Amino acid sequence: MERISRTAYVRSAIADKADLSAFKAGPSLRIKLGVTAILVSYVIAWPAIAVLGYFAIATDKVWLVAVGGTLLYGFSHLVFLLGMYLAGFNYTKILLRWVTRVVMEKWIHGHPDEPQ
Repeated sequence: MERISRTAYVRSAIADKADLSAFKAGPSLRIKLGVTAILVSYVIAWPAIAVLGYFAIATDKVWLVAVGGTLLYGFSHLVFLLGMYLAGFNYTKILLRWVTRVVMEKWIHGHPDEPQ
C-alpha cells in the first residue's frame, strides 16, 4: 500500500483534494445510472464471491465457487464497463479519483504502522 501511495495518481488526488463537486451540477439520469452501475459492480465482485464461497464450503460443492465465482467476476466487469459507458469518462474519472483519495487518506492516517 505504501508503494501505491507514492504513485503520481494517488499523490495528485490527495493534493488536489479530489471531491465530488462536479456532481452538484445536477447530472442526468444516464450519468446517475452509470455511476450506480460502477458502484454496484464493486459489490457484485468480491463480497458476492465470498458468500458463494461460503455456500460452496457449507454444501461441499466446490464447483459452485469455481464456476459461479468466475461468472460473477466476469459479470461485475461487464457492469463496470456499462457504468463507464453510461457515465462517460469524465464522471468516472472524478468518481475514481475521489474514491482513491478517501481510501488512501484513511489508510495513511489510520494505519497503525504510519506516524500520525
